[in-house]
Amino acid sequence: MPAAPDKPVPVLLMARELGHGGSERQLTEMAKGLDRARFTPHVGCFVEGTRTAEMRAAGVPILVLPVRSFRSPGALAGARQLGQYVRDHGIRIVHTFDWPLNVFAAPAARFYRTQVVLTSQRSHREIRTRAVRSLLRITDRLADGVVVNCEAIRRHLIEDEGVPPRKIRLCYNGIDLERFQPSPRRRPSELAAASVVIGVVAVLRPEKGLTTLVEAFAKIAASHPDARLLIVGSGPMSEILNDLAARLGVSGQCNFQPSTADVTPWLHAIDIFVLPSLSEALSNSIMEAMSCGCCVVASRVGGNPELVIDGETGLLFEKANASELAERVQVLINDAGLRQRLADKGTRRIQEKFSLAAAANSLADIYDEFLRPKR
Repeated sequence: MPAAPDKPVPVLLMARELGHGGSERQLTEMAKGLDRARFTPHVGCFVEGTRTAEMRAAGVPILVLPVRSFRSPGALAGARQLGQYVRDHGIRIVHTFDWPLNVFAAPAARFYRTQVVLTSQRSHREIRTRAVRSLLRITDRLADGVVVNCEAIRRHLIEDEGVPPRKIRLCYNGIDLERFQPSPRRRPSELAAASVVIGVVAVLRPEKGLTTLVEAFAKIAASHPDARLLIVGSGPMSEILNDLAARLGVSGQCNFQPSTADVTPWLHAIDIFVLPSLSEALSNSIMEAMSCGCCVVASRVGGNPELVIDGETGLLFEKANASELAERVQVLINDAGLRQRLADKGTRRIQEKFSLAAAANSLADIYDEFLRPKR
């Protein structure tokens, strides 16, 4: 680790909203976890959210910009406010964590001559519109560097987006190992009668592929009437998933719960955690599930294989293949010993390689690397 500077370096970490999403969660954890002897974190956003109180309790100042549309007068006012904040607080690094802030804040920070401008790519760009991808390619050129959270996204940026490898830095996500710990499976009252709980915690968006999970569960339910499917999350797919469960005749075996700030009680209720994403970078949900002792089954996309080593720390299946997913889950239902061995190895992998402290130290080293030639 580099020696601490005489004064901590002010850094502004930015995301559209301080809410439940994975990027927002990582921003929050990094702001809290950065070594205060090296860096003074500030956080910027367009919309305050559920993590605002957490940030303020940690003593992190929050800048809220009046931007609701990039085409509105508020966008110009927000850019000026950002520039004024950078000057007033001596911000030397602006680091954006999601695509709206990549597009907005990276050009603004460069215009106001911020010393180091970093963007992030934390998902595959195929899920974005052509217009957004074009804008992101501009910010790739404007930024000093792009921080990615898995090797799969590094390859995607180089091969599909033309980003020079010298610009890209890898910082794996990290999770709070004190919060996410293995525990004996504990069932809430609504799942008390379940022989096995198959579940997921995710934002209910199309790219999460959750229809595949419901379809696979319908194949399992006939031979395992005491099995239960638990889906924890909110989002635009909620009604579609409920309707699908009803159409497949498994509503009585499905339990839908809204998003919550504390997912650990639900993770401790899940035996087999399934993430059937169609597109994924490095999943916080998988990491949290593995850390809590769930046996994980995941689609073979993006960064999932960097966490779930097939047959060692979990099982993989081809995306959108409900039949293969059902077969994989059936194996784990029928072999409790295998399920436990995979869960134990998964927990150890997260504890050894994906702690919050490791991620914060990695990000601090990236910051220091980009600052060094400009000091």
